[in-house]
Amino acid sequence: MNDLSNYRKSYEKSELLESNIPEDPINLFNRWFHEVEDFGGDSEVNAMTVSTIGLDGFPKSRVVLLKKFTEEGFIFYTNYNSEKGKAIEENANVCLSFFWHTLERQVIIKGIATKTPALTSDNYFESRPHGSKLGAIVSNQSEVIPSRAFLEENLKQLEGDYEGIVIPRPDHWGGFLVTPLEVEFWQGRPNRLHDRIRYKSQEDFRWKIERLSS
Repeated sequence: MNDLSNYRKSYEKSELLESNIPEDPINLFNRWFHEVEDFGGDSEVNAMTVSTIGLDGFPKSRVVLLKKFTEEGFIFYTNYNSEKGKAIEENANVCLSFFWHTLERQVIIKGIATKTPALTSDNYFESRPHGSKLGAIVSNQSEVIPSRAFLEENLKQLEGDYEGIVIPRPDHWGGFLVTPLEVEFWQGRPNRLHDRIRYKSQEDFRWKIERLSS
């Protein structure tokens, strides 16, 4: 038995006050993202957890990389035939979360996922390294396979097939845009009295800002 009840930390690096935040969450996310990036310590600042409701009815979370964020929302790329891709096809309600331990911050985003336009996916796929392009083709993501060697043998075959040839984006691979409905910013504070500010999307395209109890 491993008792973790004595694992404790005092959060004292920053604060989150209504007097110092923008009217929309994307601007605050942009500020936080670059503050964490400039501070250092988080090797992949764009690493985020994507949670979906699976076809079996259970929630499932996995870490992927955020590749772009704009006023419209947050974009990541995946195999549409993967477990997460099929889950989103069935239920587009998803949750994204970021935890940046160096500045004791967390962001939780509830939103609706939709496929990005084909041109957007094409442009990103073209920017990927050669090996990553082949990986998107060779891996039937989330499918049961007999061994690691099975993947490596298929990759070796593809390397020969596509030697000196432009690799097209497979139809089953592309992006998802998550349009946020709620964005919660969490800043660790002393004595577990953390700052929690939530932005909720309104019908007039404005954001309602609320403070939540820690």
